[in-house]
Amino acid sequence: MARIKGALATRKRRNKMLKLAKGYWGAKSKHFKMAKQQVMKSGNYAFAGRKMKKRDFRRLWITRISAQAKVNGMNYSTFMNGLKKAGVTLNRKMLAEIAVYDKDAFAALAEQAKAALK
Repeated sequence: MARIKGALATRKRRNKMLKLAKGYWGAKSKHFKMAKQQVMKSGNYAFAGRKMKKRDFRRLWITRISAQAKVNGMNYSTFMNGLKKAGVTLNRKMLAEIAVYDKDAFAALAEQAKAALK
């Protein structure tokens, strides 16, 4: 009985990996072994990048809230503490949007926070 060789499956598997490596510099997009290594490493970078994106946005939101809180005579921590005591349950993303686009509403929130701290 004739032996079945895996050439077609191997070629498909290699082409799939080379397709993922398309656009990489030099041999990393041409040679299977190097392409495989780089695709694995790129996957790790992408995974870490998705986590770092969340951190970076949170830092940005806090910076924006802090800057607007200072304009209203408070620092970030007392502002957030005042909001918590006042029962305002807006998240940092929404507070940052309000701080950038609606300064009057943010001032009203700051007054609420100040009142809750007294």
